[in-house]
Amino acid sequence: MNKKILILLVLHTISIVHGQTSKFRVVLDAGHGGKDYGAVYHGTIEKNIALKTVLKVGAILEKDSQIDVIYTRKSDVFIELQQRANIANKSKGSIFVSIHCNANKNQSASGNETYVMGITRNISNLEVAKMENEVVTLESDYKIKYDGFDPNSPESVIGISILQEEYLDQSIELAGRVQQFFAIKTSAKNRGVKQAGFLVLRQITMPRVLIEMGFVSNKEEGAFLNSEQGQEKLAEAIAGSILDYKNEFFNPTKELVINENEPVKTTPIEQKVTPKEQPKPVVKTKKNEIVFKVQIAASSKKLATIPSNFKGLKNISMEQSGKLYKYFYGSVNSYEESKKRLEEAKQKGYTSAFIVAYKDGIKISISDAIK
Repeated sequence: MNKKILILLVLHTISIVHGQTSKFRVVLDAGHGGKDYGAVYHGTIEKNIALKTVLKVGAILEKDSQIDVIYTRKSDVFIELQQRANIANKSKGSIFVSIHCNANKNQSASGNETYVMGITRNISNLEVAKMENEVVTLESDYKIKYDGFDPNSPESVIGISILQEEYLDQSIELAGRVQQFFAIKTSAKNRGVKQAGFLVLRQITMPRVLIEMGFVSNKEEGAFLNSEQGQEKLAEAIAGSILDYKNEFFNPTKELVINENEPVKTTPIEQKVTPKEQPKPVVKTKKNEIVFKVQIAASSKKLATIPSNFKGLKNISMEQSGKLYKYFYGSVNSYEESKKRLEEAKQKGYTSAFIVAYKDGIKISISDAIK
């Protein structure tokens, strides 16, 4: 056999083995810590609840041999927001999950919500982002490190959200699962998936969400958050949503690790739109036909689907979902073939690309498509 061909075959085999053995890396971020107590009401302290819950989430995830868990903190220490991003990016994480508790002057406010990075002028969302971002004032030279950021300025909060659209669609997928699993595991009010400008999410180069598990300012809900039983239920919900996301986008042929009978559906981002008003995308296909595509981007900008706009990739299609335009590469009937398209997209620089599937023109899960 030609020596050059032999070397190429060996390299190809190594590449396949590496792809099969690479792990899903989850970065868990317990909000606040050390001198930063977070929200404190009725004797409950946010930093303690966040840490205890994160450790419980990590313990569940670490039972899966395909998962590596990275923690931004595992004890009561102060970690700067920039350092949290550095830890996440250096670890080359698959997803970043920041866990917090909410608070409000209106102490009757209750429920859980999950945020993705984005632009919003919604007053309540801005207030939550402002509250979580105020930790930067405990850091030295924070205005230099965060480009003049002022936590009291709505313009600063909105400004850090611009150009943060990469990974947005995957972040929404993950956030929707978090909210659905909260609904399964707890009786708390589901406040949905929302967008806001969080500094801790600003420079993280992976799908990322910030979870507000409930309100410590609400005496009853705060007691639940502060209890061992409450933290276990919340941890089960968060870990379950992460496992569900992993099985969909990382190894879709693997069955769910946790035993849940209820179907998990993603939640639209906050646009005052109900699920009925925002149906699943419809793509023209033949009857009973399964089609796989590679989603390479989601943006608020509408672009012509020409190769020059997509790093030379041809066969680009576009769908509109709410205010977002989603861009796809290729359209094939074979999952194996779609994996080749995915690799091509990643080689072109679309590192956050992922595969989506349709049956009869309706978007379905990858695992259902393969079955």
